Amino acid sequence: MTINNILWFRHGLRLHDNPSLLEALKNDCANHSSETVKLFPIFIFDGESAGTKIVGYNRMKFLLESLADLDRQFRELGGQLLVFRGDSVTVLRRLFQELNVRKLCFEQDCEPIWKNRDDRVMKLCQAMDVRCVEQVSHTLWNPLEVIQTNGDIPPLTYQMFLHTVNIIGDPPRPVGAPNFEYIEFGRIPAILSSELKLFTQIPTPEDFGICYDGKADVAYQKWIGGETRALATLGSRLKQEEEAFRKGFYLPTQANPDILGPATSMSAALRFGCLSVRLFYWCVHDLFTKVQSYSEFKYPGGQHITGQLIWREYFYTMSVQNPHYGEMERNPICLNIPWYEPEDDSLARWKEGRTGFPMIDAAMRQMLAEGWLHHILRNLTATFLTRGALWISWEAGLQHFLKYLLDADWSVCAGNWMWVSSSAFERLLDSSKCTDPIVFGRRLDPKGSYVKRYVPELANFPAELVHEPWKATREQQLEYGCVIGEHYPAPMVDLAVVGKRNAQTMASLRENLISDGGSTPPHCRPSDIDEIRQFFWLSDDAVMET
Repeated sequence: MTINNILWFRHGLRLHDNPSLLEALKNDCANHSSETVKLFPIFIFDGESAGTKIVGYNRMKFLLESLADLDRQFRELGGQLLVFRGDSVTVLRRLFQELNVRKLCFEQDCEPIWKNRDDRVMKLCQAMDVRCVEQVSHTLWNPLEVIQTNGDIPPLTYQMFLHTVNIIGDPPRPVGAPNFEYIEFGRIPAILSSELKLFTQIPTPEDFGICYDGKADVAYQKWIGGETRALATLGSRLKQEEEAFRKGFYLPTQANPDILGPATSMSAALRFGCLSVRLFYWCVHDLFTKVQSYSEFKYPGGQHITGQLIWREYFYTMSVQNPHYGEMERNPICLNIPWYEPEDDSLARWKEGRTGFPMIDAAMRQMLAEGWLHHILRNLTATFLTRGALWISWEAGLQHFLKYLLDADWSVCAGNWMWVSSSAFERLLDSSKCTDPIVFGRRLDPKGSYVKRYVPELANFPAELVHEPWKATREQQLEYGCVIGEHYPAPMVDLAVVGKRNAQTMASLRENLISDGGSTPPHCRPSDIDEIRQFFWLSDDAVMET
């Protein structure tokens, strides 16, 4: 006799620090301790799980590579990852019926967009007498515990969130490695395999009708999904963190952003759970403690040294009880701003990198080609779409980022868009500064190397003109092989004009919002100016006064 348990992968695509896996390997039957556990590791393409409702080529490719890496590891152990296509409840019901399943284990998907799916599955388990075990490991803290600790309301400011998690205490350390010594792996009968559309091998994006729509000739970095690659990259990233600690600073990818070299970001691996966020968090904090133990200069530790991970937790927590978090009108924490409804091709030009502003266009083309952008470039392009220039709703930008960014979490991505557009988390429509793509480009890309990589039309322009190519004379443009307005677009807006107009609109909206009660609406909270500068990587010379 065997005890048949299912491990259902959604996120958490890894074997290390996987409490759901450890639970699936357990024999819960005290009276049948000699019975062998038979494990059925599965993934279901149900049109939603792992962010597949809105998905582009690079994002799907990364997911499929992550599944292939899991499959390879299971095959080395004598099993395989069973990948199905269909409705999750339908697939699980048939597996429960045919395999006499005792227990279903999975990692918590805390975002409300998964609640309906998980409620249906839990109801199925109850009806069919299958034990259902959900474990928290995609986040550092359980968002529901954070809300409960804060008096059953989400902490509306980042500082309030920090205060709340400090009450809870440090996040758990990673769990131990799984032991497969006495574990068998289950097989699916041929008839059931056909009925449930079990893939015979890990599929490709093309199997789902998803084709590459970037420009392969400008793609510089190719991201590869999977736990194996994530753990190897972690080693390189920790060396970068250690060097920063030795020099007396932290958050090296934010403090000294490098948009030209190969990115060492772990965000895509964290998004799909190829890398445990708890492992990353504790590796960095333990490394900081180690460096400080023999450093001549002592610096205070704390959550700030992994600030980007804490922001991730904050946005998850803010979304967990808000099913309308990714939209404007029904979202209780988001201001209802009358954005411009584009009837022209403004939105398409932004998406495709045809705005006429080289730094914006280079970033948008990089995202299409590679599926990734540095944090500061995301803020730059998002500000340009919303309050900085085009006055188009952040909701349109969110949908584009969710489709093409490898690491786009619904909660984190929506939270960033609300912040950047001054719709939530920031001062109440009171941001007097917007990142200027021209000045910011000169600061971040002084030689124009980044722009020339992704906007090859401008490859022959000198550094002093590459961020404002329209300032070159026609004779110069002919000499450089690119006539503005013919080979590369002219600027689609006058930044000075639209910046002033948008600032006036925001000021008017702000006055209208506070005129009745004379105070900030309860769903918005002011931010600390230093917090804003750190979030946007602002300096005095890289902003537009509006």
